[in-house]
Amino acid sequence: MKNILITGAAGFIGANFAEYFVEKYPNYNIVVVDKLTYAGNLENLKKVKDKITFVQADICDFEKMTEIFEQYDIDGVIHFAAESHVDNSIKTPFVFTQTNVLGTHTLLEVARRKWQEGSPNKFMHISTDEVYGSLGEEGYFTETSPIKPNSPYSASKASSDLLVKAYHETFKMNVNITNCSNNYGPYQHHEKLIPHMIKLALQNEPLPVYGTGKNIRDWLYVEDHCEAIDLVFHKGRSGERYNIGGHNEKRNIEIVKLILKQLNKPESLITYVEDRKGHDYRYAIDPSKISKELGWLPKTKFEDGIVKTIDWYVNHPEYLK
Repeated sequence: MKNILITGAAGFIGANFAEYFVEKYPNYNIVVVDKLTYAGNLENLKKVKDKITFVQADICDFEKMTEIFEQYDIDGVIHFAAESHVDNSIKTPFVFTQTNVLGTHTLLEVARRKWQEGSPNKFMHISTDEVYGSLGEEGYFTETSPIKPNSPYSASKASSDLLVKAYHETFKMNVNITNCSNNYGPYQHHEKLIPHMIKLALQNEPLPVYGTGKNIRDWLYVEDHCEAIDLVFHKGRSGERYNIGGHNEKRNIEIVKLILKQLNKPESLITYVEDRKGHDYRYAIDPSKISKELGWLPKTKFEDGIVKTIDWYVNHPEYLK
């Protein structure tokens, strides 16, 4: 596989991955497709713009995706493109079904028609731990955990996961699915928790925290995630799902207080607001499978990664506008 299509690479994780991938595999021909919605930013790709082919397009556009596959002889897909903000999925759920489900299905069907059955060409789908639903204080999500999404966002990602699995079972397509925990790092849109709180703290504005702030998330530094994706794309067993987690569980309120402390801002800026509808209590991933099979472990301690992330946003204030 040398002609690789990366979807959604003008977004947060995709842009970080494009930088990583282009640097590591200079002999690959990388085609990036992004619709450039509000969460997509071409500035995210400025470091690699001369080393990739960028096409602005909607993954739901069957004719355009077919044209791209034919023109660039695509023999590998790494699929990031998705609507991903839970709050937005509560406000406009149909948008999430359209992009995440129909968009993924479009790409799968175009790839199926382009590639021969049983081809080594790979379709890799980047998903989320939210498809598993919510945990209590104990336990971890594994690759065999039941799929129990609780938001329109997670339901749309669960649906796309199942479509990818179905194309493997029915059409013998070489696929992998990865389900990751919450990512953080450079280029993340300021609607998400960490950059949002950094933005408000720098402006000395109230920091709204849902409910009691005790909801727990497992945090993964984006660079570690990129390394895991690379390993699964090149070495993952066909048809397998791999969970990618950071073993960095933090309560939301801990994150907020840590950001305030790092920026020398008072905790009096914290404001507790009405909880999000269907707010999952805890996510936590067991990454044993990817660790045992592919030798991956996260390298970045949260205490180091969060400082690097805060410093990056302080030095790139344009990303908080």
